[in-house]
Amino acid sequence: MISVSQLTKRYGRHTAVDNLTFDVGKGEVLGFLGPNGAGKTTTMRMLTGYLPPSKGRIKVDGFDLYERPIDCKRRIGYLPENPPLYPDMTVRKFLEFVAEIKDVPARGRADAVQRAIARTRLEEVAGKRIAKLSKGYRQRVGLAQAIVHDPPVLILDEPTSSLDPKQRVEVRDLIAGLRGSHTVILSTHILSEVSTIADRVFILNRGKVMAVDSPANLGLRLRARELVKVEIAARTPEDGAEALSRDTGGEAKASPCIEQVKAALAQVPGALRVDVERQESGTVHAQVESAVGHDIRAEVADLVIARGWRLLSLGGESLSLEEIFLKLTDEGEPRA
Repeated sequence: MISVSQLTKRYGRHTAVDNLTFDVGKGEVLGFLGPNGAGKTTTMRMLTGYLPPSKGRIKVDGFDLYERPIDCKRRIGYLPENPPLYPDMTVRKFLEFVAEIKDVPARGRADAVQRAIARTRLEEVAGKRIAKLSKGYRQRVGLAQAIVHDPPVLILDEPTSSLDPKQRVEVRDLIAGLRGSHTVILSTHILSEVSTIADRVFILNRGKVMAVDSPANLGLRLRARELVKVEIAARTPEDGAEALSRDTGGEAKASPCIEQVKAALAQVPGALRVDVERQESGTVHAQVESAVGHDIRAEVADLVIARGWRLLSLGGESLSLEEIFLKLTDEGEPRA
């Protein structure tokens, strides 16, 4: 749906966006991430035709943005960080005005406005002046004006900026509801939004693309090792050396101590390192490292159960989106 090739924007000697190339599929949600000054807003302004590039090509639904600008802009709905609203208009009148300048046919204009109001949950305030609305409702109006002409592509720049947590959730849910029927490019500083909404993450830093992938795949690519965390019920000092536990077969076996757990887990094929510590609750927590791509969770579980120990929890560790973001932007080397 969107194809970007060698997109570059220079201001004198400063390069704000440096040779970006990427594609966004139909119905996909792509999350733009990057620190302040990374080039996110500049890129979005070029994608919408608001700002000409110094170099590169942009295609929207097969149309070249700078050869067929009107055809492209009809297919794009744009929500800038600060929506251009007319505060003296009512919500409905404003959306009717926007629908008209976006060439929504007069015969279907009222229905288009009503659909936009319904999709953004503005029914209760449709007759109110925009000046009287809360920041959250104004953001909804901004989103409504972006979708009133039912464009296949939506470009949303910081749509939840300055909202309180409840308003963020509401606007995030509205955007999530557009998935599939619209291709969405979403810029945000809030990492949890991207991990919740986006199919892929596009990380920018100093105008360069650092990575483009799903959050899960980025974690796999950046992870230096696999890590399995296991929690085992163990005897406490008060239990004494003769504490017993029973496995499913009814055989009585001694509860493990730290040394026993560490020695046993070190024998798991593929285990590179084992760290074990006792918690105040009396349980034993262990971390078992293995090479990337070598999942040893099943082997760890089998061993614990075979020893007759009580397995309380077991799971693999993955990098959070915040860790991925910090790792990429701190290192500064592209991994696209």
